[in-house]
Parts: sequence; structure tokens; C-alpha cells
Amino acid sequence: MRRYTNVIAFVVASFAVVSVVIITKCSNGLSWSYFSSYTGTWTTSLGLPSSSPTNPTFPSYIDKRAKKRDEKVERLEAGLDKVRALIREAARTDNRTSAVEDADYVPQGDIYRNANVFHRSYLLMERLFKIFIYKEGEPPLFHNGPCKNIYSMEGVFLSLMETDTKFQTWDPDEAHVFYLPFSVVMIIALLFDPIIRDKAVLERTVVDYVNLISHRYPYWNRSLGADHFMLSCHDWGPRATWYVPQLYFTSIRVLCNANTSEYFNPKKDASFPEINLVTGEITGLTGGLPPSNRTILAFFAGGMHGRIRPALFQHWKEKDKDVLVYERLPEGLSYDDMMKKSKYCICPSGHEVASPRIAEAIYAECVPVIISQHYVLPFSDVLNWDSFTIQISVSEIPNLKNILLGVPEDEYIRMQDRVKQVQRHFVVNDPPKRYDVFHMIIHSIWLRRLNFHINS
Repeated sequence: MRRYTNVIAFVVASFAVVSVVIITKCSNGLSWSYFSSYTGTWTTSLGLPSSSPTNPTFPSYIDKRAKKRDEKVERLEAGLDKVRALIREAARTDNRTSAVEDADYVPQGDIYRNANVFHRSYLLMERLFKIFIYKEGEPPLFHNGPCKNIYSMEGVFLSLMETDTKFQTWDPDEAHVFYLPFSVVMIIALLFDPIIRDKAVLERTVVDYVNLISHRYPYWNRSLGADHFMLSCHDWGPRATWYVPQLYFTSIRVLCNANTSEYFNPKKDASFPEINLVTGEITGLTGGLPPSNRTILAFFAGGMHGRIRPALFQHWKEKDKDVLVYERLPEGLSYDDMMKKSKYCICPSGHEVASPRIAEAIYAECVPVIISQHYVLPFSDVLNWDSFTIQISVSEIPNLKNILLGVPEDEYIRMQDRVKQVQRHFVVNDPPKRYDVFHMIIHSIWLRRLNFHINS
């Protein structure tokens, strides 16, 4: 991964400002121009040399079909320009609660960075956003994925997306983004030999697929892959994108393993939650005791792996009656019950930055205590994680109990209420329901698409 040093910078579509990257095809390379609504001015473009591995060969002729496609791109971008203006307008209002009526739910409160802007963006997404799924590729490596256990969200999203009728379009010319429907979990499960351990199976599968769709369709080359996305919850999800520079540098990567030390770029990549559907069942997962009946101050049970958990075990493993930390849960205790009667649930990173315990804590209405490094939390464009979680550094682990006891009771009650409020954004539904985790993932992709402009 570190061999690619020319990382392309993107300008993030934040809730204070919408900034746009204009992508143009130049005879001597690629040109990226940035527009900032802070100043309303263009900055100097960044040109890549023609020898760049991300520079495809473009035909010198333009036929009538290409002209028609250019006109369709112009119409798409004109529509997105209006969306960007409407979001900027919403960002200028002081009101943090949307005045727009919504029969299901109106975002409001401190769990959001800006509830008004999120609501405006979400409604526009519902009305306009279109996603094309490439039909090439055969199951089980493509169009299929696991729907239970720790990597369940990879299969759940793929399944829900392929049966979706709201966002999916069968006309690629009206699509705002294009989904590459390969499953890293299935590639590893079916092609990776645990003895030979040849990781090149990822390279062969992903490179061949991108080559197929880029030669069969015009859409990858016209945007250099910027309006294409892949999604993976596997630890090797980021690795799967190494082998195609445009997929790595330019495309939208939707990842559970959102680790900035491994070049996750939150300005173009999206983080989504790791949810462990142990049996594949999605009902009956939420709920917990009221605050007055939560008799455990803090709880964690899990394996000792990674760089953070050894420090947690060193200071707290079976050493305190209020901070209950186990590597192996004692016989007779229920993991789910322990979370549901704890005030705080400790969520340390393990081998990778993402942890299913964050979603588990939210389901149990237990305030998450997040201990991580370089982790971009899911939906952090929208959600104000500081309002419903405690986040501590590794160096603060020895002082964990004092930190939690130092939270005033009324503040804890407010945080626990916010955990219950944010729960709707992490729940898996089939069929999906508005504002649930499926729609929040789609919204994260929508925001990344608003972050650049394709010049036809």
C-alpha cells in the first residue's frame, strides 16, 4: 500500500460547507480543480503526469453516443449543483431542527452535527439518488455475501441493495454512482488457501473485474472511477483495493476497517459499522434496563489481541468489582445481559480499528466507551459521537474508573437517552426502514458523490 505515494486529496462535503472537486480529462494527464464555497473561488489545479498509473487511455474521437452521454452527465451534474446549493442554504440557518415536516422522523438534538442540514440532505437523497449495480460477475464471489457473524454487513448491504427499488436504477446513464458488487469475505473464504496463503487471489479477482467493467462500459473511464464504490467489512477490505490504483486513490471505498494509518481517506471513503449478527437474526437485538437498574459501572469481555486490549487487561482484567473486564466470560453470565445492565460498555479496538461492540452497546442502550487509534467512526459526517459516547486514549486506560465516576449523573442520563435516540441509525431492517443503517450507508455514499463534479 505504501508504494503509492501520490495520494490524491479530496475536499470534504462537510455540514458547514459543500466543496466540489471538478474532474477533467487532459491530454497531458488528469486535472483536479477544487471549488470552495468558503470563498467562491477556484484553487490551483493539481495535474498528474501522463505516466501516472491512474491515467487511462482515452479515445481521440467522440462519436454521437459519447456526445449524448456527455449531455446526460451535464444534466446529472446540474442537478447535483442544485442539491449542493440547497445544502449550503440549510447550513446557513441557525435552526438545528428541520422545519420540513416528515411523517416518520425529524432529526433533532445533540446527536447530530447539524440536524437541519442532515434532514435536508437525507430528503434530497431519497428523492434523487440513483445507483447502478454492475450485473457482471457470478455468485458466490459476486452478488452474494455473508449475512451472519462478524462480517454480516457486507452480505446484508449487498442483498438489500440488489433487491432495492428506491435507489437502484437499471439505466446506467441516470446513475450518480456505480456499485462494484464483489465480496471480499467470499473471495477469501473460497479462493484463499490458508496453507499457501497467497493473497494474490484478491489481486486477480479485483483487477480482472475492474478491467472487465472498464472495457465493457464507458463510466469508469469518464470519471477515473471516482463515481464508483466498493463495500467491505472484512479486515482485508482495504487490501482488496491496493491492486487498482484508481480504485485505491479515486473511488469511494465503504469500509468497516476505516483506519487512517492505513490510508483510509474520510474525504472520499466512508466508514460504516461492523455489526455481528451471530445467527443472522435481525429482530430482538435492542433494548436494556433503565439507568436506575444498571448496577454495573463498566463491562467488557473479549479476546486479547491487537495493541490496545493488552493494556486494558493489564490494568482491569478481573481486578475491580465495578469495572468488569474479562478475557473469557465466567460460566453462568450472559454477554447480552451484562451489556444491558451496564452503564458503560468498553469498546476497544482489536486486530483492526473497527469493533462490533460499538453497535452492540448502542443496541443494549449502554453508553459506549471507545478506545481506539486512527479510527474514523461510522457516519461521523452526520453524527456527533462526543454527545453519546466516552472516548479515551490508551494512556488514559489506568484512569478509566475515575473518568467514568467523574461523569455527573444527569450528564450520564442525557448520554444514555442519546444512545437510545441514535439506535435507529444502526438497526438492520429487512426490508429497510428510513434512517436505518442501510439508509445511513447510502447517505454516506451520497455525501461522497456530492464532493466532486464530473466535467463532460
